[in-house]
Amino acid sequence: MRFSTRRAAVAALFTTTALVAMPAFAQDVPADEAEVDPTEIVVTAQKRSESLQNVPISIQALGTQKLDQLNISDFKGYAAQLPSVSFQSSGAPGSNVVYMRGVASGGDGNHSGSLPSVGVYLDEQPVTTIGGNLDVHIYDIARIESLSGPQGTLYGASSEAGTIRIITNKPSTAGFEGRVDAEVNKIDHGGWGGKLEGMINAPLSDMAALRVVGFYQKDGGFIDNVLGTRTFCGGVNFDVDGNCIQDGISVNNASQVKNDYNYTDTWGGRAALQIDLNDTWTATPDRKSTRLNSSH
Repeated sequence: MRFSTRRAAVAALFTTTALVAMPAFAQDVPADEAEVDPTEIVVTAQKRSESLQNVPISIQALGTQKLDQLNISDFKGYAAQLPSVSFQSSGAPGSNVVYMRGVASGGDGNHSGSLPSVGVYLDEQPVTTIGGNLDVHIYDIARIESLSGPQGTLYGASSEAGTIRIITNKPSTAGFEGRVDAEVNKIDHGGWGGKLEGMINAPLSDMAALRVVGFYQKDGGFIDNVLGTRTFCGGVNFDVDGNCIQDGISVNNASQVKNDYNYTDTWGGRAALQIDLNDTWTATPDRKSTRLNSSH
């Protein structure tokens, strides 16, 4: 009798989970994009704002709240939350070959090879690369849309298997807004790391606004660079045991000896200027994004 009761309770729990799972990806769209019910998932996969339930294509969406809850800041973080997306990585940032539904272009990762089968867009700008992907830092992002393919009609080349769209938060004339986030972490028996992120939305007038995003991230190292010496022979001079006689020069890495040597510094920013021409037309004449890496 107790076993049956537990089974009923577990079944009820799964039923409840199924009913509330879909709104977990919901994201409020900024007021300048569309006036919608806050509980409704709104996407722009078809170049217009519409409810996810009304879009006649296979699509998944991750909103700002979900991205913040999962502390997602890079491609690998959000790709793990998209069931239809998989990737093959060589270990370095931005070196992932992306697949959707298992469809591949047959490329071998060579930058002179075939085009990828999954297109990547930052807002309306294609940032697809051969043999890798542009690993956009995920901060102040409205949502990430994953469109299973083919998507060649709306998104052109390199979208035979699908398209990934990273939609940024747009500048708003509603008022001044700012945000700062910080994180500190440490690798066990390794170095310290962390990140600092921030954004500012500043109205310039009733019709224009500027939004600026910046970030700095440090990935702590865990490899020690120890002292080593190498001797280069000046001639073919060896002792009876076959060892080089030191008649040449010797060099060492004393100036580079350091613990946790393989840390990585990454920083970048993004700026957008928006001008409302009238009630229905908006221009974004200036937008730029940069990401710099410094590895040791």
